[in-house]
Amino acid sequence: MSELEGIYTIWLREAKRYIRYKSRIITAVFTPLLWLLVFGMGLGTAIRFGGTTGGYQSFIYPGIISQKILFTCVMSGVGIIMDKQYGFLKEIMVAPLSRASISLGKALGISTGAILQAIILLSLSFLVNVEMTPVIFIVATFVCIVISIGFSCLGLFIASFMDSMEGFNLVMSFVILPIFLLSGALFPVSGLPNWLSFIVYLDPLTYGVDALRGVILGESVLPVEISITVTILFAVIMVFLSALVFTKKEQNLM
Repeated sequence: MSELEGIYTIWLREAKRYIRYKSRIITAVFTPLLWLLVFGMGLGTAIRFGGTTGGYQSFIYPGIISQKILFTCVMSGVGIIMDKQYGFLKEIMVAPLSRASISLGKALGISTGAILQAIILLSLSFLVNVEMTPVIFIVATFVCIVISIGFSCLGLFIASFMDSMEGFNLVMSFVILPIFLLSGALFPVSGLPNWLSFIVYLDPLTYGVDALRGVILGESVLPVEISITVTILFAVIMVFLSALVFTKKEQNLM
């Protein structure tokens, strides 16, 4: 019970830190809407896209949701660096909690903000002419939760090696954009050259986008079950890796 209480306490702190700044939520939702309405509509009128019933806007809708989760979760890893600099991390490191529980609590707290944004975007599906039934909404939310946990742990994993926010932001520039651009969020992944297709399927977000597209639009390259399974496996692996690295790196603080 003490471990669960510790995870809950750390989750609550991270969630409150995010929700306290309501302007962050507003801007976080406004940006993907710009992608959907401006980029989607502008490019959709410039190209002939017949792969999806609702057109190009509907096609990139699941990808933009995944993009928002990716950016929010990975960039929130900077909170670890701030906790190091302000000494808060030392305080929780002396608590009677396993390092895995501390890592999991932080990952869940970071994921909460991303999931809230995803739920808001799922509720606005009518803006891009996508039908959202209760069943689709629930399953899509589950997929978003799995994606957010995996990439929250990825953010913690990277932040464990960083000592400054500048270094973290520099690394993120070489991590977030390639993951997003190669995920198929903005273009179909079928029919690509072999070398590019190989790289695309190494990208863990590719399976999250494909799973969301299959659930929301009923159109996916891989069977939805396979995409969801790979997404879950990625999340599980990242939970263990982030806990392992977090444990070894943060022992230096003691």
